[in-house]
Amino acid sequence: MGEVVDGERESGRDRLGRTLKDLREKAGKSLGQLADETGYDKSYLSRLESGQRLSKVAVMEDLDAYYGTGDLLVRLWRDARKDVIKDKYKGFMELEATARVMWLFQLRVPGLLQTEDYARAVLSGLSGAQTTAGNGEEVEEQVALRMGRQELLYRDPAPNVRVILDEGALRRPVPNAKVWADQLSHLLEAAELPNVVLQVLPFTAGGHDLMDSHLSLFWQRTGDPVAYVEGNGFGEVVDHPDKVLSFRLSYDLVRDAALTPVESTAFIKRLLEECRA
Repeated sequence: MGEVVDGERESGRDRLGRTLKDLREKAGKSLGQLADETGYDKSYLSRLESGQRLSKVAVMEDLDAYYGTGDLLVRLWRDARKDVIKDKYKGFMELEATARVMWLFQLRVPGLLQTEDYARAVLSGLSGAQTTAGNGEEVEEQVALRMGRQELLYRDPAPNVRVILDEGALRRPVPNAKVWADQLSHLLEAAELPNVVLQVLPFTAGGHDLMDSHLSLFWQRTGDPVAYVEGNGFGEVVDHPDKVLSFRLSYDLVRDAALTPVESTAFIKRLLEECRA
């Protein structure tokens, strides 16, 4: 539970910032000293303490090690990131964070499998033609949030994840060729994880029920599956059993039409070779 400050409940981001400041002051360090000893920019550390900026989770891991606080800052970061999640994604993020099994059909490379540079390029594009001082901070926060989500792929126990990528997701590179090549390489690396299955749905599969939306199906440790459907400008959690069953049947048809995991890996390797040529 957050503390009540001036009649309002303290946000997760503010609580993290206050804890960072308290730890630094108890250690008898100035911001300048902390910057020198950790290698992080002084103004950046100041914005973290004031709650103006959400860091990457790796920064909290470094500071936990620096202060000897176990995983305190990482745990506070996980709570603070909820302040950054846009409302329409909150239900999705809650399901994703606790799911034991995830089946995804995606029209673009999903956040769980994006590299940091690719995520930045995509999010900058969504923010407008140019990343300005005004939206640059927001983009970086969303990148940090997206990268932080990926830790669930490596936790113990890790969820079993099946991702079916529409071929169109692999035919729309970002302008920077290296960023795109690195992203394709990352997909191949992800496909080697024991808990991840990656398939490609080729254009030759023709029309299907999921052509206009992303679909995620989640199974928790107990209970019935829940679906999340996302399209242009909307996202909806669906838990009605009949509707979820309908989505599951649509997913099964898409999976049957997709390339096998081995064929999908070979397909992505060919694209990577073309990109590097």
